Amino acid sequence: MANGVLNLPIIKVVGDRTAKVLITQLGIETLGDLLRHYPRRYVARGELTDLQGLVEGEEVTILAEIESTKVRKIPGRKGGILEVVVTDGRAKLSLTFFNQAWREKELQSGKQGLFAGKVGVYKGKRQLSHPDYQLIPDGNDVDSAIGDFAGKYLPMYPATAKLPSWKIAQCTAMAIEALEDIPDFLPKDVKDKFGFPTLKEAFTQVHSPESPEAAELARQRLTFDEALLLQLLLVMRRVELHKLFAVSRKVRSGGLHEAFDKRMPFRLTAGQIEVSQEIEEDLAAPHPMYRLLQGEVGSGKTIIALRAMLTVLDSGGQAALLAPTEVLAAQHFRSFHNLLGDLASAGQIGGDARGTQIVLLTGSQSGAARKESLQKAQNGEAGIIIGTHALLSENVEFKDLGLIVVDEQHRFGVEQRDALRAKANNPPHVLVMTATPIPRTVAMTVFGDLDVSTLRELPAGRSPTTTHVIPELEKPGFIERAWQRIREEVSTGHQVYIVAPRIAENDSTEDAMNSLGLSAEALARVKRLSGDGDEELENEKNEKFPMASVSELYPLLGQGALKGLRIAVLHGRLASDVKDKTMSEFSRGEIDVLISTTVIEVGVDVPNATMMVIMDADRFGVSQLHQLRGRVGRGSAPGLCLLVSKAIPESPAMERLNAVASTLDGFELSRIDLEQRREGDVLGASQSGVRSHLRLLRVLRDEELIESAREIATKLIDQDPDLSENPLLKVEVAELQALESAAFIDKR
Repeated sequence: MANGVLNLPIIKVVGDRTAKVLITQLGIETLGDLLRHYPRRYVARGELTDLQGLVEGEEVTILAEIESTKVRKIPGRKGGILEVVVTDGRAKLSLTFFNQAWREKELQSGKQGLFAGKVGVYKGKRQLSHPDYQLIPDGNDVDSAIGDFAGKYLPMYPATAKLPSWKIAQCTAMAIEALEDIPDFLPKDVKDKFGFPTLKEAFTQVHSPESPEAAELARQRLTFDEALLLQLLLVMRRVELHKLFAVSRKVRSGGLHEAFDKRMPFRLTAGQIEVSQEIEEDLAAPHPMYRLLQGEVGSGKTIIALRAMLTVLDSGGQAALLAPTEVLAAQHFRSFHNLLGDLASAGQIGGDARGTQIVLLTGSQSGAARKESLQKAQNGEAGIIIGTHALLSENVEFKDLGLIVVDEQHRFGVEQRDALRAKANNPPHVLVMTATPIPRTVAMTVFGDLDVSTLRELPAGRSPTTTHVIPELEKPGFIERAWQRIREEVSTGHQVYIVAPRIAENDSTEDAMNSLGLSAEALARVKRLSGDGDEELENEKNEKFPMASVSELYPLLGQGALKGLRIAVLHGRLASDVKDKTMSEFSRGEIDVLISTTVIEVGVDVPNATMMVIMDADRFGVSQLHQLRGRVGRGSAPGLCLLVSKAIPESPAMERLNAVASTLDGFELSRIDLEQRREGDVLGASQSGVRSHLRLLRVLRDEELIESAREIATKLIDQDPDLSENPLLKVEVAELQALESAAFIDKR
């Protein structure tokens, strides 16, 4: 990055043709890019690849031995198909070459070679079609097969059809030779503390290791570099935020906050009290609060947010709550009115003089209602403004916006949140909330510039929810029992949700399955940090088992298993007044069964709803299932959640569902969610075309390393706020800040 030699154009290192392929296929434009294209793994000379572990669709490079060759004629056509069977001594793999029978002379039985291509399946057997290959002359001399590469351990790289692993190894070998003495940005005392090699030694050993231990130490050094630079950027961002001026919003006696606390119908938990104190201290400071409030489903985040809003109102400011859906915005509007009572009706008949007014702003409001809400927000008559994306419109103005609360912040993009912050006269205090617990190291790496508050304790009186998996293929009779169970639940006076992954039969999954509760940018970063690519959920394209839909279930159940019950539907395409009417009726107990998409995932609070059936549950992420399940068991009666799935027994999808059924601990589930993600492209963002600084770092695997990096970054900035004493490090952080992968951190 900051080193001149690493910025050398790749065309100066390899030939023109190879450079063009590196740029177009892998986004490798400089010497540094090439050196940061790290091996996935290493193979010792003579150590054959485990063929049984190959996955269909993957681009692979394998080291295997030829077992047999055979030319098969094609009836009625010239030429033939050369079939080569290779083995690792246990499993076999077919290589097929069309009209290339001449290769039979060199692909002789007993020879070993490197074979590269995409794994396909034909008649139930795995194969490589027209693979690229390099034979090893004496069956053991891997070195001679890849030219300039030398060493006992062969690096295996993420490759493409035009760039097999050994060709990349040839390129990195040339890159290593081109390396001069690289200035090392990592302070000497840090290197000494961990026993890390220099930057040049790390690049050399990661691509051409003397031993597995040397390769691992080099990888640790390079991984730590990524962690430290990111943490330095986040710590510096926090320092900059604390330099901004914000109006101090202190708790005032005799105001709204105090009046509300006196009439609050329940006692706060110890966790709610602790988090509220943290927020009150932030609001009283002369710089903007920038806090993430995460907590278990139903842990009482909304009441904390409301008390923070009232604190700001007592100081003469206003508070805006940004919600992702009209259903949730309307839910908050009703909930706040119910909680505040006459305190929410200032200036109206029966209203409390100490109170305020609450207005709602959504995209589908009538012109008159919208005009009234806009006017009250602008003149300050409304102290609390609740809305969806409509809050971001240019004609929305505030008298004195002091606090922004973003509920389920993962649904909003960077520009949207910035647009609301820009409407304040002074930098506003910001509280972002998520009901999806986030592992600590994810919070440190994705939200490292925010203060984090966590709620784990549930309010008193909540009943636990029991979860069961219904394997529809294995035990089809169980689904009929589920419908009977719904009738039993309704007969006792309770209500039920049925959740489907899509609205209509020809739709794809209704929501992007964001199981971590993050923004699109943050989710992409977490995927890279967890080693995950953008793979689709299992069975997504399996036409044999199409996904359940709301439009299909409504008539099917209404005229069949649930006939006679009061059933309604809810999804994102309904008109706003219809959605609001449906939720109000369900809240009042006028609907027995609500068939819905994931619009009820967050914020919906109907204590009388005690049962949920999630159809095609394997289509949802672990944490999203936990979120949905949190809609039941919110009253004194116990909850029941049934996860219906056509997933194959013992499959990863079924493992996910069993994990959800096994625990109610959202923090444990969030870890499981990350741990179960399969290893993706080591480049992280190559599928989306976004270059990433984070090539090696993994949030769960590298937890201790991230914590160490955070500690060292904090110490460095405390001692040297602008890194003037570490100029090389300063340049690295500045260049990282300029990268597209860091842009959202600076904006968020």
